[in-house]
Amino acid sequence: MKTDKKRVSNKQDESKIFAFLTVLLSVVGFIVALLAKREDKYVMFYAKQSLILFISWVIASGIRIVPFVGKFVSMVLWVIFVLLWIIALVNSLSGKEKETPLIGHYARGIDL
Repeated sequence: MKTDKKRVSNKQDESKIFAFLTVLLSVVGFIVALLAKREDKYVMFYAKQSLILFISWVIASGIRIVPFVGKFVSMVLWVIFVLLWIIALVNSLSGKEKETPLIGHYARGIDL
């Protein structure tokens, strides 16, 4: 009985670590999670959010080319991106599937 609880606890810890690394490593983490932990719902929940964060970072970087206001808007979006990334990192270690504000509902829409 104790061994089963320990096994479940180890699996949860492993899922938390994988989810954290997935968010930390962005698109690379998404690919690793997709290849190594596709069956783990918890890891894939955060992998999808990591993918959406990466896409939002690319968009924020692309806005920089717009004359006059592009750099300012890009900077504001970059700050928002970093805050969302930190929230996703903290949430990934919680052991619960918590949606990251602004992007979580988009991640739920991804079906892999």
